[in-house]
Amino acid sequence: MDLKDVLAANVRRLRHEQQLTQEGLAERAGISSRYVGAVERGDVSASVTVLGQIAAALSVEPGSLLKAPNTLPHIQ
Repeated sequence: MDLKDVLAANVRRLRHEQQLTQEGLAERAGISSRYVGAVERGDVSASVTVLGQIAAALSVEPGSLLKAPNTLPHIQ
């Protein structure tokens, strides 16, 4: 999985868990809502500065936004 896709999925998941709109996250992070949308679509490679701003806005460690989701064990 591409890191842009991992970042996109994690930002979207955390934003939804915190019941934030893209606009709300953008305001908290000090970036544009269009940029948040581009990050969530995996259209852009966010700089480490933006990664830090998004992480702070979501109250998570920046590295956690780049961790691939755990694979679920196969249930028989």
